[in-house]
Amino acid sequence: MATLKDVVFDCRHPASLARFWATVMDGYDVAPYDDEELARLRAIGVDDPEDDPSVLVEAPGVAPRLFFNRVPEPKTVKNRVHLDLRAADREAEVARLIAAGASEVGRYEHWVTLADPEGNEFCVFPE
Repeated sequence: MATLKDVVFDCRHPASLARFWATVMDGYDVAPYDDEELARLRAIGVDDPEDDPSVLVEAPGVAPRLFFNRVPEPKTVKNRVHLDLRAADREAEVARLIAAGASEVGRYEHWVTLADPEGNEFCVFPE
């Protein structure tokens, strides 16, 4: 039986999208860059973590983790898979996420669809 390990986002700029999603998800943070990780980046020609082609967002002991991987092509169509989030105060959370860089895509009876800064859709439901 399989279990969920990671949710992976293909994107143009992993560092900035990872920061956005670390803001979205309660308890999640961009994984720290220790000496070993910085050495790994230098070995592949990356001197600044802002240019990291694969950035991890995680919460200690919580699954799934979120990975952001650089790809050359832009997003061109609607997501085939998206995240559904829940919040105690849906409208306050929607306002917070828009202030963090999301955009509103649509409103429905039970949820609001937003898009992250690179256009990936996700939904916010009340608890």
